[in-house]
Order: sequence, then C-alpha cells, then structure tokens
Amino acid sequence: MPNTVKRQRGLGRGLSALMADIEPAEGEAAGGSSATRGDTLVPIEKIHPNPDQPRRNFDADDLNDLAESIRSKGIIQPLVVRSHPNRVGDFEIVAGERRWRASQIAQLHTLPVVVRELSDSDVLEIAIIENIQRTDLNAIEEAIGYRQLMDKFGHTQEQIAVALGKSRPQIANNLRLLGLPEDVQALVVMGKLSSGHARALVTASNASELAQTVVSRGLSVRQVEKLVREPKVPSKDRLVLPRKDADTRALEGDLSAALKMSVFIAHGPGQEGGSITIKYQDLEQLDELCRHLART
Repeated sequence: MPNTVKRQRGLGRGLSALMADIEPAEGEAAGGSSATRGDTLVPIEKIHPNPDQPRRNFDADDLNDLAESIRSKGIIQPLVVRSHPNRVGDFEIVAGERRWRASQIAQLHTLPVVVRELSDSDVLEIAIIENIQRTDLNAIEEAIGYRQLMDKFGHTQEQIAVALGKSRPQIANNLRLLGLPEDVQALVVMGKLSSGHARALVTASNASELAQTVVSRGLSVRQVEKLVREPKVPSKDRLVLPRKDADTRALEGDLSAALKMSVFIAHGPGQEGGSITIKYQDLEQLDELCRHLART
C-alpha cells in the first residue's frame, strides 16, 4: 500500500543539497561551448523545457543580450538536466531554461549539460529556487517563491534564509507582503510601488486607498509609514493612540502573511487583554478564514 504520509524534510536531501545541483561543481565551469569534466555535450534538439517551470515569461531583449554573449563566449555554466520522463534518450531541463532559449537564438547545435537523477518533486523545488535567484524578481514574486518552498516542501524561514544566504527577517518581511490586497500586490509587480512602500502598507486597514495615494503623489517610504501610524480622522473623534511596539507590528505581519488577509492587533500597554481585527475582501476569504478557525 503506498505511503500517504507527507515526508517532512529538513535540509538533508532537501534545500541545501538541491542548491548544489544548480551550481557547477568546482572545476566544472569553463568558457566556450565544449564540455568540461563532469559535463556532457548534448544536441540542443534533445533538450526540452520543464512544463512545470514556475517562470513563464522571458524578456526578449534579455534573451537577445544573452544570445550575443553566448556567441562570443559560449556557455559558461552548463545546464542541469535529468533524463526525460517520456522520451528515451532525451533530457528535461532542471535549471538553465533561459540559457537554452538564448542558445537557440545563437544557433548553437550542442550544449554542455550536467545530468542529475532527480524526482519530479526535486525538479519543482530546484525550479522554484532558481526562480527566486533571478535578479529581476520583484518582491511579490520572491515572496510567492518562499511560500511555495514552505507549503510544498516544509522548509522553515530559517532554513530558506541559510540556504539562500539571506537573513530570516528579510524572508519574513517578504512573506508579509502576501497579506496585502491583490490590487496592492499588483502595483508592486508592475513596479509602481517599491517593496519598502509595500512593507509600510502591510498593517494599514486602508492599504488599497493608501497605495493609490502613494502612486499619485509619489510619496516616500517614510511618508507612507507616517500615514499608516497616524491615520487621519475627524478632529472631534481623534484619540491619542499609543504607538505600537515592534513586536506587535511583527506579529500583525506574520498573521497577515499566514492568513493572506489584513490583521490588526489592539493591545494597550500594561494590559493583559486586547482585540484582533481581521479584514477580509470578499465572502470567499471569509469562508477561508472560517476553515482556518475550524482547523484550530
């Protein structure tokens, strides 16, 4: 009977080991298009992309620039491939689809590859890691990659931070952006909001409204932080509210990221009790919140 228990991996044959599969071993990287020690030259028509690759869009100008570099210097780092699951004698790309596409433009006939024996799960994990390491990745795409590594493979924020050479607060701050409304996330993806602006909006009850104000008025991150801390209310209703401490704001961010909804904590200094407000955008989110609460 098949084992239906989800295998919980630490960093063993997990993130750190897979990271080694997308980096060339010492002595393997070399210029030109010839195979080096550990590499195999494979006809380009026998190499196929991974249909489950998370990255779908490849910038045409970027590919053309890379193709020109390949014409001049060859493939500096070999592709990582595995035996194709459905085509005997062919290979499926694990890491390096961008180089494969550029090599087609450069009209190369063979490519250096490193063959690894990897499961479908390993291939997906490496694809997500490679996607996170893109230099042109925006903060939302990066956060989605971290969330996938946590949800699909059970990695913790600390494990991801160590394996990718980032700090745990950096990982946590990016994940909190997934708690923003979808329209605000879209502004980040389009480059109209910086990651700093987005982080400042995470705990705002009117994040969508403030985001539009930021874009239209060109506000700085510091100005946005001030707006979030000191919301405008009619003078007769204005109350002097204590400033939230860093731990409370961090907890709000963690809960917002986990629920993918805006979460606000009201906890007065020196008090034992307080309140939590969760803002949902539609009935579907309300149903999801109810499912979360029912599971606990």
